[in-house]
Amino acid sequence: MTADRPLTVWQKLVLTFSRRWRGSGFWYGLAIAVIWPFALFGTRIGWRGGEHLPRTGGALLAINHVSFSDPIFNVAFTISHGRMPRFLAKSELWDVPVVRSVLGQGGHIPVYRASTRAGDAYRDAIAAIKRGEIVAFYPEATYTADPDGWPMKGKNGIGRIALVTGAPVIPVGNWGTQDVLPPGSARPRLLSRRKVTVVAGPPVDLSAWLGGPRTRTALDGATAAIMADVTRLVAEIRGETPPAMPFDPAATGPNGIEQERPAS
Repeated sequence: MTADRPLTVWQKLVLTFSRRWRGSGFWYGLAIAVIWPFALFGTRIGWRGGEHLPRTGGALLAINHVSFSDPIFNVAFTISHGRMPRFLAKSELWDVPVVRSVLGQGGHIPVYRASTRAGDAYRDAIAAIKRGEIVAFYPEATYTADPDGWPMKGKNGIGRIALVTGAPVIPVGNWGTQDVLPPGSARPRLLSRRKVTVVAGPPVDLSAWLGGPRTRTALDGATAAIMADVTRLVAEIRGETPPAMPFDPAATGPNGIEQERPAS
């Protein structure tokens, strides 16, 4: 298993009083203040790699997705290193009164799936990056369906935005959040302090695709490179070897059963 050590109580206290406050807006800032004690003191959270987050300028965070609680810990990690992340979130969340205020005033970006406004998120994400924001992506677009929790094949929207903007893409690996709030569950496990680890890596090398034609092959190639770096970080945290090929949710049989994965 991972050798990453959880933050000490002293480190958590220091972060509580020194973390980034500006740029959140009232409701987003209030939500952060409410969840902060749970994120830091209700779990045995640890992280590393924060030096890879650029201190200024637009950037993308590419993060694996294993739990509905992932954003809680990803926000804590990012603001503890001086940046205020903006997330892409499904548009249905804007229909929930309190959540709508948190997301809207926090500068987050609604994703309208399968509608005439599906392209809005793409344009809004590019605009946010050009304003110098950090935009957080879960390229899998949902919780991983890999039976062992490894990152799946990513959607190529992040590859497109990375190539259009030229912004650095910082890979981030989550692990342990699925033990805090299992996928599909609304009941967090609070009786014992679960270990959560967040690790960021250096910017993904996309030089093979930058400046070239943005074909489907290029977008898929850039996205695969991003997900490979994310998977490497998850493997480091877990201390395990990932599968040779990522789970592809589109590669299912007629009954929705995944086709056989090539042997490792």
